[in-house]
Amino acid sequence: MQRSIAPTMPITITTTTPIPTTMSEPLSRSLALLQLASPALPVGAFSYSEAIETLVDKGRVRSAADLTDWLRQELRVGSIRLEAAALLKARQAIEQGDRDSIHHWNQWISALRETEELRLQSWQMGRSLVTLAKDLNPTDAALVALNLQPVNYAIAFASLAAHWQLSHAEMLTAYLQSWASNLVSAGVRSIPIGQTQGQQTLLNLWPDLTAAIAEIQQLATADTDDDWFVCGWGLSIASMIHETQYSRLFRS
Repeated sequence: MQRSIAPTMPITITTTTPIPTTMSEPLSRSLALLQLASPALPVGAFSYSEAIETLVDKGRVRSAADLTDWLRQELRVGSIRLEAAALLKARQAIEQGDRDSIHHWNQWISALRETEELRLQSWQMGRSLVTLAKDLNPTDAALVALNLQPVNYAIAFASLAAHWQLSHAEMLTAYLQSWASNLVSAGVRSIPIGQTQGQQTLLNLWPDLTAAIAEIQQLATADTDDDWFVCGWGLSIASMIHETQYSRLFRS
């Protein structure tokens, strides 16, 4: 049974957070970015492979080069591209105090997840991030709960990024870097490849991450949604197979 995360007090959406007097504001934002992008963030991301495990099992991903190609294509035409655009839309709605839009984008992201496995992952990670944010800032719990049940990870992430005053580009950087880091970690464990190869894979993705951030910002600010397309059938099929895969290291 999912635990309710609705706040017990009226929600006040704000982007103000105290900056320690011993730090400059840019340094504080950099530390917030690093914390949100850190693999140590206790939201359970390490326990998911987003079908990487199935691709390895079926022989589709056998090397660091294969993993790089898969992640590169996901950034270019996969669902992560639209998920990040919806993240930015939600961030804009949070800044405007537009509660209806926040709910809309939360539902939209749920619908974007083509399989039950991927949807439950997003909900579980969102719930965990809300819990973490409440523990870190107990007096500001309403800032991250947003009265959503369930809450998708991207929505909780947008709320916390707004509360910590990350810029839109910084927020997208943290989100996509953490996504790439988690899946590279899954590849290191399941292919397997060495830690050095894993770090080289992340390094090779830098140009793709930079290009994706620029494109996502354009998608989220465009007057139309004509370019909101996804070619993610490979991920969808692999995820459905993973749900019933006999031997699994990762959560399904």
